[in-house]
Amino acid sequence: MLEELKKEVYQANLDLVRHGLVILTWGNVSAIDRKTNLVVIKPSGVSYESMKVEDMVVVDLDGNVVDGTLRPSSDTPTHLAIYKAFAEVGAVVHTHSTYATAWAQACLSIPNLGTTHSDTFHHAVPCTAEMSTEQISRAYEAETGTVIAEAFEGMNPMHTPAVLVAHHGPFTWGKSAKEAVQNAVILEEVARMTSITVALNPTVQMNEDLVEKHYNRKHGANAYYGQIKK
Repeated sequence: MLEELKKEVYQANLDLVRHGLVILTWGNVSAIDRKTNLVVIKPSGVSYESMKVEDMVVVDLDGNVVDGTLRPSSDTPTHLAIYKAFAEVGAVVHTHSTYATAWAQACLSIPNLGTTHSDTFHHAVPCTAEMSTEQISRAYEAETGTVIAEAFEGMNPMHTPAVLVAHHGPFTWGKSAKEAVQNAVILEEVARMTSITVALNPTVQMNEDLVEKHYNRKHGANAYYGQIKK
């Protein structure tokens, strides 16, 4: 079932290791088939070294396993909440990469201070509200998805395809597993750059005209970055 999507998700999980975004089993990738509303996700606690394509788990949007012999990632309810909240998302990544997680632990959004940030995330990468004791005790992983959705009220999640969960870590997404991983790579580098920038100049601000120029030259209606697709 969804064999090609399993391969994509498997490779994307390995790419997290290749890019240095995860250690041990601290991360996961999922992708959704919007035709069937079935999600392929990494199994819980399985090492990247021993993991195989056939270990990928298929669940429905209620979290029921429909294919696979292993338990899905413990973060599955968060992934599912993102798919439900953001209809254009095709894949989700969660890591505990160092700099992005540091901003999350500090409960700070990552401000847009340069063109590197503008190219991918447009605006500040938001940090969620801190979860209440009730949310933590009720259905922690699902409520994590709730605070993520709330952080994007009034924002386009495809313009800023990343979030920091307060005291926890980053989630990124994209239209494909490959794109979601790429956004995780960029987020970690942007978080590192911003940490250094703020240390050098805590009051620096970004020119909004430059923000819009850089975002739109890659993603706008008249984008001209890269090659023309034939």
